[in-house]
Amino acid sequence: MKILFVTSTRIGDAVLSTGLLSYLMERHPDAQVTVACGVLPAPLFAPAPGVVRVIPVTKRALSAHWLRLWGQVAGTAWDLVVDLRGSALAWLLAARARKVWRAHRASGCKVEALGRLLDLDPPPAPVLWTTPAHDDAAARAIPAGGPVLALGPSANWGPKTWPAERFTELLDRLTGAGGIMPGARIAVFGGPGERDGIAPVLAAIPQARRIDLVGTLDLVTVAAALRRCAFYVGNDSGLMHMAAATGIPTLGLFGPSRPALYAPWGAHCAVAATEIPFETLVGAPGFDYGATDNLMVSLTIDAVEAAARALHARINKGLTAAP
Repeated sequence: MKILFVTSTRIGDAVLSTGLLSYLMERHPDAQVTVACGVLPAPLFAPAPGVVRVIPVTKRALSAHWLRLWGQVAGTAWDLVVDLRGSALAWLLAARARKVWRAHRASGCKVEALGRLLDLDPPPAPVLWTTPAHDDAAARAIPAGGPVLALGPSANWGPKTWPAERFTELLDRLTGAGGIMPGARIAVFGGPGERDGIAPVLAAIPQARRIDLVGTLDLVTVAAALRRCAFYVGNDSGLMHMAAATGIPTLGLFGPSRPALYAPWGAHCAVAATEIPFETLVGAPGFDYGATDNLMVSLTIDAVEAAARALHARINKGLTAAP
């Protein structure tokens, strides 16, 4: 069986689609899967069992990337084409079956909406795949030695980045005496172009407890490194969705993005949102998405600390109650 799986150009949306892909591979264990996605998330799909080819798609003017992609896959007779981009591609290929995403028909959170594409209720949870080589690299990046709090203080849009000084105060509260992880090491994650914005957070962490992973790891090793952490706090971002997909307790910080759509997925996850709601922050007619004003300032340190403590207590209660 040959399956073409077309998913997002963005890391976060691509991660949210991995549950659907995992379901298809479990249902069709002998399938040969080709994944087409953006350049950034492409490495995440290469280790997946059943994936024989990953096609990185670079957006081009006049949607020329779709023509290029068609040229790369049109020579195959597909048993199933799943197109989560809602393009015309699936209808221009020889395929026995097609499932095409229609964003205007979707409602509710993204994972549930994706599940409905295949009539799955509950929807399959996102998952990330790694290799032994990536796991070994992650073990070198985060060696054994006590619990680690993971931090994601960056985002792909400046206005939805919680101020750096609030992250540093939060770290003092969570890892200081009386915190949920007293004395814990702190692993700071981020992309290679995000170091300047993250630098104040890194500088505030004592060197003995600081694990600087900003721009130092490939994306799959980041997934493996996140698995070695005990708790994650970070802005709404692809990294947040990766943390949730690894199964660690994940607290996402939201303001000018909708938690109802993009909250981290799973019972091990929670959100802390700004007092000023999304609709007020960016919902006014003519809102300028090119503006640089920070829209996260109404999310207080107290609110994030309370959410982290509540999630930590809930997770620990569940672990305690397990047989």
